[in-house]
Amino acid sequence: MKIYQDNVQNYQAEITGLDNSLRTLSIQRLVVFIVSAIILVFLANARLTSLMFIVGPLSIFAFGALVRQYNNVDNLKRHTTFLKEINEREVLRLENKLSEFPTGQSYVNAEHPFVSDLDIFGQHSLFQLINRTTTGSGEALLAEWMSALSEKDIILERQQAVKELSPKVDWRQVFQAAGMEFKHTKSDYDKLLAWMEKPVQFLQRQVKYMLLIIPLSILSTSALLYFFIEFLFQGNMLGAIPLIIMLLVNGFVLRSVKPLAEEILENIQRDIKTLNAYQSLIMKVDLENFNSEILQRLQMATRCNNHSAATEINKLKRILEVFQLRGRKRELNHQFYSAFNNLWFLDVYLIILTEKWKKKNGSSIGAWVSAISEFEALSSLAGFHYSNPTFTFPDIKDDSYSIHFEMLGHPLISAKKRMCNDFSLNGQGEIAMITGSNMAGKSTFLRTVGVNMVLALTGAPCCAKRGQVSNLKMFTSMRTQDSLEEGVSSFYAELKRIEQLLKLIQSGQPIFFLLDEMFKGTNSKDRHRGGFSLIKQLKELNAFGIISTHDLDLASLVGKHKIATNYSFNSSIHEGEMIFNYLLTEELCSDFNASELMKRSGIKVLPYVESNQ
Repeated sequence: MKIYQDNVQNYQAEITGLDNSLRTLSIQRLVVFIVSAIILVFLANARLTSLMFIVGPLSIFAFGALVRQYNNVDNLKRHTTFLKEINEREVLRLENKLSEFPTGQSYVNAEHPFVSDLDIFGQHSLFQLINRTTTGSGEALLAEWMSALSEKDIILERQQAVKELSPKVDWRQVFQAAGMEFKHTKSDYDKLLAWMEKPVQFLQRQVKYMLLIIPLSILSTSALLYFFIEFLFQGNMLGAIPLIIMLLVNGFVLRSVKPLAEEILENIQRDIKTLNAYQSLIMKVDLENFNSEILQRLQMATRCNNHSAATEINKLKRILEVFQLRGRKRELNHQFYSAFNNLWFLDVYLIILTEKWKKKNGSSIGAWVSAISEFEALSSLAGFHYSNPTFTFPDIKDDSYSIHFEMLGHPLISAKKRMCNDFSLNGQGEIAMITGSNMAGKSTFLRTVGVNMVLALTGAPCCAKRGQVSNLKMFTSMRTQDSLEEGVSSFYAELKRIEQLLKLIQSGQPIFFLLDEMFKGTNSKDRHRGGFSLIKQLKELNAFGIISTHDLDLASLVGKHKIATNYSFNSSIHEGEMIFNYLLTEELCSDFNASELMKRSGIKVLPYVESNQ
């Protein structure tokens, strides 16, 4: 916290200093302009032409130098502002104030095995806590990692990379700030990639066009020179006739390439912005030294024939920036571009240069973007690790069914309020049954275990003192809801989730399941009978997971038959106040507080009444 707060103060001091520099440079520009204008007017009145030719260029040079320096300082101020914002966001994350961060809601899928139940995406989610990406492709990759848990080798590779990147605070933040310079969406990258993947259309006809446009360009230039000579020396406008004829012929040729030129122009504004972002990020990667195998491999992926992909991207940017001068018809730059285009076929040359670049690099740009996206995702995990130094990387075990955590807590609960518990579950067919009073922490504990499993199998550190986990597939059924649109009740929605779980278990995959309050959408008898039947069936299938319930009789029954191991969260009443310690104990729940909570809400709770009375 202190490091981030100090950084915010230091960057604010830098921004203040840069603001002062910008004001000084603005005044200097104005002074140079006014003084230069006065001197030039004086020299003109004094007919000192030779001095004007000296002072004029010097004035332009001095003014241009000040403009260039002003732009450099302004860029530095913008970069420093991003760095300050990055550190302010880190402070907000540590304070668990996540409301202003991207939620990743678009990655939520109701059919997904676990993301909806474990707050992976959405408001106050794990994604908000971890995500430090700036590109749409980087964000999508991080979301994919958190949704599709990885294999052991990949997890260990990521852990190694995250450990290396974590202390590189300055580099990570400069890398992040570089991406913040160019905000764009995932669709921008998708459209750029789609354009790159389109086959070149023009290069096959390059020789044919060059044999045509080179003579036409020579003739057009000759016609232009002839017009100037005739007009300047003879005052004869008839010299314009050959020029007009050539312009008409050239215009006819240009009409054949117009659709392709306009297609490129249509994409330029978006593509330049997208290319700028990736070029800027690649340049930061090039400047750093990495030791871990995965980071070195990703760094090599941003190279092209032993030089940086940023150089190749810059070549395309220059081509597109010239093409951008084509502009709109009413813009001044369009008038100049059109004049030169009609004389020397700029469209043709620029299309050829663009397609040559696509032919050379089009197949590589996907790999460059993929490498930068992975750097962003790993840097996000490293930022999460650095901000939470007490979190630990769990051992990934080869055993198929094993979970062990010491001092396990929920990362989305602030450290001051977080209660931690030890928990272990080992062996295929092991089921933990958790009972507890209302608000005692059953559901939160299930999410705690689930979220930390997601962290562990993503390659991130867990909110625990120590951990060992198997590489399991996860499945949850905790927040089943009804749907008016589809005419589905919450009970039927839950049955669909259970059916999905049973199919997964029967497929032979190592599954870790979390079930919260089974069959809560039906009557108590059916809930009890159905719950016991399901747990017995899960045991027979050698299923592995945790179930929470309010049904004390059900928990007692499964414990008696040794179908599951009972755990509980308990509460107590002290001087009329409900006391929750949120500590997990290996026993059946000894109290239920619903009646007491009803009384505190003003309900006059009657003594227990038999149904036949």
